[in-house]
Amino acid sequence: MVTRTVISRTRRPSTEDTGTDFSFTPAQIPALQPGWQGAEFVKAYRAQAWEAATRLPLPTLKDEAWRRTDLKSLRPGSFKLEEAQGLPPVPAELLQPLVGSLHGGQIVFQPGETLTDLDEALQAQGVVFCDLATAERQHPELLQRILGQVVRADEGKFAAMAGALAAQGVLVYVPRGLTVEAPLHSVLWGPGVGQAYFSHLLIYLDEGASLTYVHEAASPDEPGGQTFHAGIVEIYVGQGANLRFVELQSWGEHVYNFSHERAVVERDGNLDWIFGAIGSHLTKNFSDLDLKGEGAVGRMSGFYFTDGDQHLDHDTQQNHLAPNTSSDLLFKGALKDRSHSVWQGMIYVAPGAQKTDGYQANRNLVLSGQARADSIPGLEILADDVRCTHGATVGKIDPEQVFYLRSRGMPLGDAERVIVEGFFDPIMQRIPFDGVRGRFEQAIHAKLTKV
Repeated sequence: MVTRTVISRTRRPSTEDTGTDFSFTPAQIPALQPGWQGAEFVKAYRAQAWEAATRLPLPTLKDEAWRRTDLKSLRPGSFKLEEAQGLPPVPAELLQPLVGSLHGGQIVFQPGETLTDLDEALQAQGVVFCDLATAERQHPELLQRILGQVVRADEGKFAAMAGALAAQGVLVYVPRGLTVEAPLHSVLWGPGVGQAYFSHLLIYLDEGASLTYVHEAASPDEPGGQTFHAGIVEIYVGQGANLRFVELQSWGEHVYNFSHERAVVERDGNLDWIFGAIGSHLTKNFSDLDLKGEGAVGRMSGFYFTDGDQHLDHDTQQNHLAPNTSSDLLFKGALKDRSHSVWQGMIYVAPGAQKTDGYQANRNLVLSGQARADSIPGLEILADDVRCTHGATVGKIDPEQVFYLRSRGMPLGDAERVIVEGFFDPIMQRIPFDGVRGRFEQAIHAKLTKV
């Protein structure tokens, strides 16, 4: 059982009703579908999540965590659950390994179909890597350890909806003391306009286990409508365990994307958590790191690049709940056109969490006069023997750097590209995977050359 401790800025939902809501019904809850097979605790969890989803209103600008993210353009009643007919399949390039040359296992979600593969040797060693429906039928004892234990379904409207309605989901379990050498990979492909996608990732590493896991969410750009995604990520890193978790978000620029994510790291555990965000029309992402056990270590590295009228809001929390814990966060973003980024970060040090070492930094490069970056770092320290620092910058391309490169014969576009790539280099150096870095570098080039 995972013990949940919530330490965060006020995220109480507003009591003001927006007058509009989603049109989903209880009959669409997977646990209520004809022929569903699963444990009663799953059905109870889904029911509680549905109650919260119907009770909680949509967030507004009056909610502290949503003051800089306005949902007035969202059309809640226009979405339907995914329909497979006539939707394009996942592109082959999304199925290629990004870490090393092979996958230890891969799960692909596309409309109407889930494809699952796991190396037989890993299966024989007790590794579980399966979709949520399979986990509900075949691994209820593992699912009960983490489902709803790290992220509560009532933490927000969108978390509740994902908890109740998620049909796409993954359960990862690595047994005690096992090192999984080949990475695991999952892809959520969400094409179509007017579609609603709900996902739930559950990652459980037992004591002394080790794993690299890459998850991607993507869709094509499809102007002329909206698509919706709400997701939950629950991560448990056991005592002395080691997890590298990479999340890549390249939703089409018509997608409204919301997620609630939290990791609990036990004594001497280590988490290297990497975020990459280049897509969606609007994203609101809550990412919490709970360093629960003494000696726990967590690193959070974020990359984002916005253009057009994109709005990306990342809300991060580093909670030091035990002595001798360490966290290190670096988020870097570039912005073009009329786009807007928000990063809100908080380091919390609990009473008695002495010898804490916490760091957070957000750096932004604004590439147009209409783009805007909001950066709000924060500290809440309730122990007296700690080292915690934070910083935030928002700047433009240095014209002297441009002049220098152009004086060496470099065209303006190439000069700006080199400067932007140099700006992102510190975050790229944090990513030990050539494939992931290559994906980000492709995104930088595409954004810079996009008309």
